[in-house]
Amino acid sequence: MIEEIKDHLGTILAIIIRSTYSEPGITFCTPDDFSQQLAYMKHPKGKVIQPHVHNVVKREVLYTKEVLVVKSGKVRADFYTEERSYVSSTVLVTGDVILLASGGHGFTILEDTEMFEIKQGPYAGENDKTRFDPEMRNEL
Repeated sequence: MIEEIKDHLGTILAIIIRSTYSEPGITFCTPDDFSQQLAYMKHPKGKVIQPHVHNVVKREVLYTKEVLVVKSGKVRADFYTEERSYVSSTVLVTGDVILLASGGHGFTILEDTEMFEIKQGPYAGENDKTRFDPEMRNEL
C-alpha cells in the first residue's frame, strides 16, 4: 500500500510505501515537481534495464526532502505543518519506506531500529533545519 500523509490544506507531508506493497513494473510515487523522486520497481528475472548515464540538468533545490528506509525495527513518525502544528502519527516497521516531503516531522524509536536516510546534498548541517518541541498528542 502507498499512503499519503497530508495537512489540513491538502499539502503532502509524507509518502509511505509499506513493506507489503507489490505491483509489477515501475510505480512513481511522487509528483513530477518534487525535487526528490521516489519510485517502486518490481521486475521479473531476465528483465534488462538499458544502460544509461544521466545528463547534466541544472536544478534548484529549496527544501530538503528525505527518504528513510527502515532496515529493521519499529518507529513512530509524527507529522507537523510548516507552522509546526501537529497533524498525525503513524508507525513504520521493517521494510517500510517514507519520503518526507514537506512540513515538520519527528520520530520516536519504539524498538531497536536500523534505518537508511537518503536526501539531497551537499549536507548543510544545522543550517538545514529548525528544531522545535513536539505538541502533545495521542499515542498510537
